[in-house]
This record gives sequence, structure tokens and C-alpha cells, in this order.
Amino acid sequence: MRAALALVGALLVAAAALGAEPARPGATVDGAAALRHVERLVAIGPRPAGSPAAARARTYIVDQLTAAGVRAEVQPFDADTPHGRLRMANIVAVLPGRRAEVIMLAGHYDTKWFRDFRFVGANDGGSSAALLIELARRLAARPREYSYWVVWFDGEEARETWTAADSLYGSRRMARELQQQGRLPRALIVADMIGDRDLAIRREAASTPWLTDAIWAAAARRGAAAHFLDETLAVEDDHAPFLRAGVPAALVIDFDYPPWHTAEDTLDKVSARSLEIVGGVLLEALPAIEERLGHLPGGTRP
Repeated sequence: MRAALALVGALLVAAAALGAEPARPGATVDGAAALRHVERLVAIGPRPAGSPAAARARTYIVDQLTAAGVRAEVQPFDADTPHGRLRMANIVAVLPGRRAEVIMLAGHYDTKWFRDFRFVGANDGGSSAALLIELARRLAARPREYSYWVVWFDGEEARETWTAADSLYGSRRMARELQQQGRLPRALIVADMIGDRDLAIRREAASTPWLTDAIWAAAARRGAAAHFLDETLAVEDDHAPFLRAGVPAALVIDFDYPPWHTAEDTLDKVSARSLEIVGGVLLEALPAIEERLGHLPGGTRP
């Protein structure tokens, strides 16, 4: 009897301990691999839109996708900027699913142009470009109900001062074209500046609430709530043109980043762990996002 009671007690203790543990992570992203992409992009140097260095960054991204067996489309366009007409290009990794409807994951790969110092944009430009490579690799390896486009926008940065005309060149171009063609995605998540070692992401005020909620719920399930804060700030980014077109869209950004747009935005400020956390949270959120979209009548938007 004593042995039986001891066994029951041990089982109860074990069950209580198990219940106290955070949920075990599901899908993950290789943070070390993502950091290596950041390192290689930073080694190219400043990569402002329309520059030969931006073209080299584009080649690197496409080569990585090709090596992973992912079909990549380069979509060039000309943009009128304060520095004249520049040739830019968005990159789209196409991952077909059972359904033709598209969920888009995106970020930018250009860095801001500065005349008075060398800006390599390890976090601002480098981290989003790197994480998207690994997200595309992970999505390609698993079954997909929805089709996914993983998109690297060019020309997110203003050439001079941020205005409606001097910013978001690539996302404005794509949103306009897809709207004209009747091919807008069902939902969009944009990641930007997500490699900061001191990761603190706040809810973006203009983002679609249910989509933001899905991402924050995924962070809580993965034990990452300390990095996804229940505070709000407003940031205009590549999700904005799609919001204006009626697409549910959310921005994931750590804008509390002192080296922002300074020469100090260097590789040592970026963490493999931060890249892994954000990547894992986004992958964790996708099933709930798909379920929400699946409950809507065909062709409607939440």
C-alpha cells in the first residue's frame, strides 16, 4: 500500500511539473543559418536600392532559394526617386499549396543610402532578408493548404526624407499591380528589424487586429511573450500599401533599436536567438491564420 501511494504521489508531482512547463516549441527556424545570411549580406556592404551592391544581394538571395529547391521570381521595375530614375527589383519565392489563395510573408532587403557614412544595415535590411530565406526553406519542406509567397521588397527606404512618394517603392508597386490584376493576397505579414539582441516587439497600431492577435498568441504559446509586448506604436512600413488595398496585414518590428540608421547598425548587434524566436513565432502563427481565413466565405476578407 505504501509503495502504491508513493507511486501515485510521484505521478501527481510529475504531472504538476509537466503542467508548469511552457509549451514545447513546434516549428523552428535555424537562427544560426539566418545569422550567416546576415553576415554574407553585410559583407557586400551598403545595399541601397538601384545600386550594384543591391544587385549582388539580390543574386545571393535567389541563389540561396534555388539551392533550397524554391522557385524565385525577380520582378524588376523603374522607380522615380529624388536621385533620378532607378532600376529596382522585388524578389518573390512562390510556394504553391492545395489552394491558389496566397498568404504573403515579406520584408525588405535594401539599406538606406547615406552620403556621409557607411551604412551596412545588419538589422535594418539584413535581418529581414536573412530570416525570409530560412522561412522560405522551412515552408518549402512542409505540406501547404494555402499557397505562400515569400517576398523581398526593394526600395523600402526613403532616398532622402520619408514621404508618400519617397518610400516603400517595391511594396507600393506590387500592391498596385496585384490590385489591378485582382490577385491580392488573403493576408500579409511583414517582418522588419527583427534581429536585435535586445528583442522587444510591440504591436503596430495600424496592423489588422486579428492578425496581430494570432501572432502574439503564437508568441505566448512558444514562451516568447517577453519579446512580444502588449504595448502599441505606429510604424509605416511595407504593410501599409496592402492595408490601403484592403488586405489584412501586420507588421512585426522592433523599432526600439538605438543603432537605427547609424553606422553602428553592424553584425554584432544581431542575434541568432532573436532571428530564431521571430521565425518560430511566425511559423507557429500560420495554422491559426489559415484557419481564420478558411472560415470566411470565398473571396471575402476579414
